[in-house]
Amino acid sequence: MNFDSPDPSEIIAASLTLFGEKNIAVVSSFGAESVVLLHLIAQHSQDVPVFFIDTRKHFSETHNYRKTLIDELGLRDVRILNPTERDLADKDPTGELHKTDPDSCCAVRKINPLIEVRSQFQAWFTGRKRYQAATRSKLQIFEFENGGAKINPLAGMSNDDVSNYVSEHDLPRHPMTYMGYPSIGCEPCTQPADADDPRTGRWSGFKKTECGIHSKPDPTETTV
Repeated sequence: MNFDSPDPSEIIAASLTLFGEKNIAVVSSFGAESVVLLHLIAQHSQDVPVFFIDTRKHFSETHNYRKTLIDELGLRDVRILNPTERDLADKDPTGELHKTDPDSCCAVRKINPLIEVRSQFQAWFTGRKRYQAATRSKLQIFEFENGGAKINPLAGMSNDDVSNYVSEHDLPRHPMTYMGYPSIGCEPCTQPADADDPRTGRWSGFKKTECGIHSKPDPTETTV
């Protein structure tokens, strides 16, 4: 097993060998760059559980793209997570929480649903990359937090690497990337942005660059 390799495919293969495909999962937004990680994983196993958090605020294009990738990549275990009706009724009854408190909106619609299943797996793959935002510039390939491992096999890829990979493998792109959306989340909180700084199109007007799913590791825990 080669955990020191910068090659994403080798990192994924080594991780699957170490944890086993039943003990490792991936959370995917089925957004602008999601196809790269999903394609790489599918080359090794189409049975790795893929979780999509349906916030009920996604673009219709994202839902359609998810269906396209499931068919194109042969993904056999895609699971949908939803916010609970109680959380929505108690904390966002009007559906407009994102306008005043986007952190709380993300907690209700993204973080809480994932918490319910996070402990069921020993490790999680993510598609985060260092170039995407200043908050990710020092992203490590392996992070250990909350009793589990978070694996970022694409951490070292550049924007050009991503684009070239998609082109070389003739993979379908999210339709909204052709409309100037380099980073795609929930519809109310996503705008077109410069490809060189994709996260500026998210949560415009707020000092927020992350939804909170990928919380900062505890400094007392190990990062390699």
